[in-house]
Amino acid sequence: MGFSIALIIFSLLLMLLVLMHKGKGGGLSDMFGGGMQSSVGGSSVAERNLDRITVVVGLLWFACIVVLGLMLKLDS
Repeated sequence: MGFSIALIIFSLLLMLLVLMHKGKGGGLSDMFGGGMQSSVGGSSVAERNLDRITVVVGLLWFACIVVLGLMLKLDS
């Protein structure tokens, strides 16, 4: 039960983190004018930290999926 709740929380958090990322161009953000605001310089510290947090939450989400799959397999 605890891993299902963790999976829901990690899923919502992952969606929020992905939506917070700035468009890199070449996709739908360019089509609607989002690419015009891209900076010439590199990534800021906040963007790099957001990337790191997103990767960590994604790995935790994946771990929850694996654990839930193993628990379901062992129960049957």
